[in-house]
Amino acid sequence: MNCMQVGDVVLHYRRRAAVQGALTLVFINSLGTDFRIWDAVIDALDGNLGIVVYDKRGHGLSSLGSTPYSIVDHSEDLAGLLDALDLRAVIICGLSVGGQIAQQLYFDRPDLVSGLALCDTAAKIGEPEFWNQRIEAIAKTGLPSAAEGIMERWFTQRFRKSGEPLYALSKAMFERQPVEGYLATCAAIAGFDRRSDTSKIAVPTSVIVGAEDGATSPDLVRDFGEAIADSTFEIIQGAGHLPCIETPEQFATAIAGLVARVEKKENVR
Repeated sequence: MNCMQVGDVVLHYRRRAAVQGALTLVFINSLGTDFRIWDAVIDALDGNLGIVVYDKRGHGLSSLGSTPYSIVDHSEDLAGLLDALDLRAVIICGLSVGGQIAQQLYFDRPDLVSGLALCDTAAKIGEPEFWNQRIEAIAKTGLPSAAEGIMERWFTQRFRKSGEPLYALSKAMFERQPVEGYLATCAAIAGFDRRSDTSKIAVPTSVIVGAEDGATSPDLVRDFGEAIADSTFEIIQGAGHLPCIETPEQFATAIAGLVARVEKKENVR
C-alpha cells in the first residue's frame, strides 16, 4: 500500500507512471466511495497513460484529519500529493464531490491542471438544508440506514435489480466508509458554490453525466457545462450517478476523447 503524509492527513494512493511522454490522469472519487470505483475505467484506458488514484481524507484507507471539512481542504490535500509526486499539468477527473475538488484545484493551482473531466457534478450541488438534514440523520442512525436511498440516487433501477455482484459490493463499500469522514464531506459540499467562477475555466474540459443520475441531474450538469467555453458535454446512457461502475467502457471512451484534445492543444504550443 502506498501512503503519504500531507498536512494533517495520511493519504492512501496508487500511482502508475506515464510512459513515452504520455499524459497523467488523476481520479477523484465521489462521496462515500474509495478509489476502487475507477478500476474498470483504468483497465479500459491506454496503458501508456500515467494514473494516480487516491482516497480523499475521511474515505477509504486515508486518515480522518480535522473535521468538518471544506472543499479547499480536499483541494489542498490533492495539491500536496501532486507536489510530492512531482506532477504538473495533469488531467483531473473528478466525480460528484470529486468534480468540485477538481474545480477548486484548478482555481487554486492552475499549474497542476491541463484538462478537466467533470463528471456528474456542478459548481453547486443541492442546498445547505438538504445536506444538513442528511448529516443529522446519518449521525443518528449510521450509513447502513441510508444505503437504500443512496443506491437509488447512484444507480439505475436495472443495475440495482440485476443481481449483479458489483452492486452488492458497491453498497458494502458505501456502508463501510468512515462515517465521520462522510459527514464532514457532506458539510464541505453544503458550503461549496463556485457558480460565479465557472466561466473562468479555460482548459479543455469534458462534462459527463449518467442519463439516469439521481443525484446530479443531466439538466443540472448540462447547464453547468454550458458556462465553460472549451467544454464538451456527454450523456452516458444506461448509467446513473456512477457511470465509472455501471458503464466503465463508455466512460473510458469519453475520457480518451479529452486526452486527445489535451494532447492536441499541448502539441500546438
